[in-house]
This record gives sequence, C-alpha cells and structure tokens, in this order.
Amino acid sequence: MDPDLQPNQITDEELIEQIDGALDGFIDHKMPSDLNDAVCYALFGGGKRIRPLLCLRACIAVGGEAEDAWPAAGSLELIHTFSLVHDDLPAMDDDDLRRGRPTLHKYTNEAMAILAGDAMTALAFEMLAVNIDDAETSKRCIAELSKATRDMIGGQVYDTFREFPESWGDMTRLKMTHSDKTGALLIASVQMGGICGGASEQQLKALWCYAHALGLMFQAVDDLLDVTQTTEKMGKATGKDADQGKLTYPGLLGVDATRQEIVKLRKEAIDALGDFDEKAEPLRKLAWRLANRES
Repeated sequence: MDPDLQPNQITDEELIEQIDGALDGFIDHKMPSDLNDAVCYALFGGGKRIRPLLCLRACIAVGGEAEDAWPAAGSLELIHTFSLVHDDLPAMDDDDLRRGRPTLHKYTNEAMAILAGDAMTALAFEMLAVNIDDAETSKRCIAELSKATRDMIGGQVYDTFREFPESWGDMTRLKMTHSDKTGALLIASVQMGGICGGASEQQLKALWCYAHALGLMFQAVDDLLDVTQTTEKMGKATGKDADQGKLTYPGLLGVDATRQEIVKLRKEAIDALGDFDEKAEPLRKLAWRLANRES
C-alpha cells in the first residue's frame, strides 16, 4: 500500500485485487493438482468478495491498516466459497449454475466438490493460525470464524429441513434462518476486522449491530432478486425458493413491503456506525450498494 494514500482513498477494486493475490499466494499448490484446480475454480470464479471487503473496511474503520487483516479476510472468503460449493450439491440445492458458470460438481464431480469444500475449510483456519503473528488476535479470530461457520451450517439446516420450534412464527423462522445462514459470516467479517485493527468493545458492538442489519438486508435483497430477476442476470437459477416452499421475504411480506424492509434495514446498518468517523464511510457506502444491487 502507498504510505501516502489515505484509507478512504483505497478503492474496493484495489482491495479485491490484493485479496485475490493474498489467497493465490497462500494456496500455492499445497494440494494434489486436481484438488488444487477444483479449489481455484471455485475460489477465483468471479465472487464479489463482500466478506473480505467488510473485514478490511472494518479494520480500517477502527484505526488499523488493511495489511493487519489480510489473513482474516482470506479465511472468510475460503469459508464462504466452501459453503457455496456444498450448497450447490445435488443433496442440497442441486444447482448447475453459479456466477454464470457450471457449479463445481458439474465442472468436476460430486466427490471432488465435497473434498474441495473440505479443503477450503481447513485452509481457512490454517491461514488464521499461521499468518497472524499475535497469538491472542489469532485465537480470537479463530473463535469468531468457528462460531460463524457453525451458525451458518445451522442456518442451512433450517433452510433445508425447515424444522423449527413450534412456538416460532413464520417471520421469526425467516429471520433466524437468514441471521444464521447469511448473517453469521457477515458479522464475523466485521468482528474479525475490528479485532485485527485493535477495536474497543464499544466499537465491536457497533460493528455487530451494523452487520446484523446488513445480513438481514442482504438476504432480503437476495430473496427479492430471486423473484424479479432472470437467471441470465443473476448468473444462477432464479425462482427456486418458491418452488421449494422456502420462507422468503417476498413470500411473507410481498414485493413492495420487502423493498420497504430493505430500506429500514439499510438505515439500521448505517445508523449503527453513528459514532465512527470518515474512516467508516466505505462501510456506509457498502450498505447502500448492497441494498441496491441487481445481481
């Protein structure tokens, strides 16, 4: 990073380029060639890098440097990509398309897709354990990512099997599913970035509130796009949630009310950063961008 460059002058595109470089350098053919090919196909397939961006931006927002959080950012993308690979499998959502390309089990086969997901999980925790010099920071990041991964899998169980406590109404079921399946890793992203940047407990609480609202908003937008956009626009199959009887924001609230909920959650996310200075402006802008995304 140019030492004369102020934090807010670092573009998301520059950060994504450096994230990809860090991931490529870390993997560096640690595995059999066919497994390495499968991991790289999934990992470098055009993802938006939202989670590592949140991590790096949170680190900067609390006064750290982006370099402080590279291992955390990379580990988050590895876990996110593993979850997509396994989510696409025939036993799960059974999708043939991801980011406009064949899903990994279509590119290779089911066994290799499962193993590639397993490998990325192991690589994620290796990245944290080996590449963060401070033992306490490494320990806290490993704990955050472990909890988020467990919660994400729990959310997938809710989403797949739809077995909820009888006392939960449909909206509670929807929010719990999305809070775990989507929100947990977004919360971990800002928490790990904050930890790497030396955040105070008050700052971590504010970042948690920001990401909690962001996670619900992100999934509400995803649900909305599933019923308003085409497969070509999204780069993945659309309309499947309704066909599978899943709980969604449009299914419970309707399209117009879902749009209103997105606006409300966006405001909650941005308001949570009220005590942060201009270094948090990229986080505020990211909330706006995610609320208005079209794919």
